[in-house]
Amino acid sequence: MNFAAENYLVIGMFVSFIALLFTGFPVAWVLAGVGIIFGGVAWWTDNVMDWTMTGLDYNTLGLLVGRIFGIMDNWVLIALPMFIFMGLMLDKSGIAQKMLHSMQKLFGNIKGGLAVTVTLIGIILAASTGIIGASVVLLGVMSVPIMLKQNYHKPLALGTVAASGCLGILIPPSIMLVIMGDQLAIPILDLFMGAVFPGLILGGLYIVFILGYCKIFPDKAPLAADHTEANLKDVVRALIDILPPAVLILMVLGSIFMGIATVTEASGVGALGATLIAAFYRNLNWKVLKDVVVNTMNTSAYIFAIFVGATIFALVLRECGGDELIESALTGLGLGPYGLIIFVLAVIFLLGFFLDWIEISLIILPLLGPVVAGLDLPVSGYGVVDYPSLTWFALLVAVTLQTSFLTPPVGFALFYLKGVCPPEVKLVEIYRGVVPFIVLQLIALVLVFVFPALVTWLPAQAFKPL
Repeated sequence: MNFAAENYLVIGMFVSFIALLFTGFPVAWVLAGVGIIFGGVAWWTDNVMDWTMTGLDYNTLGLLVGRIFGIMDNWVLIALPMFIFMGLMLDKSGIAQKMLHSMQKLFGNIKGGLAVTVTLIGIILAASTGIIGASVVLLGVMSVPIMLKQNYHKPLALGTVAASGCLGILIPPSIMLVIMGDQLAIPILDLFMGAVFPGLILGGLYIVFILGYCKIFPDKAPLAADHTEANLKDVVRALIDILPPAVLILMVLGSIFMGIATVTEASGVGALGATLIAAFYRNLNWKVLKDVVVNTMNTSAYIFAIFVGATIFALVLRECGGDELIESALTGLGLGPYGLIIFVLAVIFLLGFFLDWIEISLIILPLLGPVVAGLDLPVSGYGVVDYPSLTWFALLVAVTLQTSFLTPPVGFALFYLKGVCPPEVKLVEIYRGVVPFIVLQLIALVLVFVFPALVTWLPAQAFKPL
C-alpha cells in the first residue's frame, strides 16, 4: 500500500472542499461532488492504473446507497423537522413580544434592565425553540429599535441580541445536539441533560457581564424616560406571559427527562404545543401555518441535503485512509489526553470562522469520535451515564461551535441581525458588540473543561437507581 499516496488523496479532499466553499456553491453539492470526484480518482488508480492504493471498488461505492437510506430511515432524525416547526411556530405566536413588554416593566428600573430582559427571553426561547435564525431575527426585530431609542450603546445592544439569540444551539432541545448524538452514536437524552448546566451558566455569565458593565458605565445603558417602579401587578403579568413557554418547555424536556417520551415523540408534542400557543393568542391562520410548513421544509431539506453530501464525502474519505491519517496525526503530537482535547477544540474554534456548525458536526466530529473514545480520560459517569467521555467531549464541542455563530467574518448570527437592524447600524458595530460575549463563551468552555461534572452530574442523578 502506498501510504503517502493515500495521504495526498485525503489532503486533496479537504483542500478541495475548503476551496470550493468560497465559490458560493451550496455546501451539500460541494461535499457530494468532492466525494464523488475523489471516489472516481481512487477507483481509477486502483482498478485502471492497478496501483492498489485504497482498495476502493464498485462494492465499496455501493455502500453509499445503504448509508443514505439509513439517514432517511433514522427515527431519531425525525425530531429535527419537528423541533424546527416548533421553533418557527413559536416565533409566529407573538409570545416573545408579550414577554418583552411585561419583563421590560419588571426590570425597567435597573441599569441595563432592558439588556437583561433580552437575555432572559433569549434563554426562554432557547429552551423552547432551539432555532438560531428565528431567535436572533425575532430578538433583533423586537428589541434593537427599543434599545437604540433608549440610547443604549450600540455595540452593547447588538452584542446582547446576537449572543442571546445563539443560546438555542446549546440549551436543549437543540437540533445540534440531536445531530451530534446521531453522529457519535451516544444517547441524545444524555446530551440534553448534560447541556442544561453549561447553557444556564453561559446565560448567567451574560447577565452578570451586562449588570457589571452597566454599573461601571451607566451612561451606556440609560433608563427609559417613562420607567417606573415594578409593582405586584407587573410581577403577575410577567409570570402569566412566561407561563405558556414554560409549560411548553415542561412538556418537551420534562417528558424526555422523566422517560415518558423519546426525543422523537417529545418533538411532536412540542410542535403541537407551539401550534396551540399560537392559536391561544389568535395568531394562527392559514398563512402562518403555510409559512411555517414551507420554512420547515426548506430548513429540513437544507440539513438533510448536507447529511447526504457528508455521507458521500465521509465514506470516500474513510476508504482513502482518512481515519488512520487523522488518528495518527493527532496521537503523534504527543500532547497527552487533555492536551489533545485542547488542540482539537482550538482547531474546531478556528474552523468556526469559516464553516457552519452543521458541516463541522457531520464531517469532523465522526472522525474525531473514535480518537477521543480511545483516550484515557478519567471522566466519571457515576456508573450510569453511557459514554461519559464522549458526552463530555460533545458538549465541549457544542460550546465551541456556539462561537461559530458569533465569530467574524462569517458568523451567521451577525448577518441574521444585520438583516433586521435599522440602516444606520453598521456591521463593524455588531462585530465590536459580540467580542465580550465570545470571551464569555470561552470562559464557559474552560469551566466545562475543568469541571466535567457540569455535564455528567445531572444525567447521572436522573438515571441513578432508587
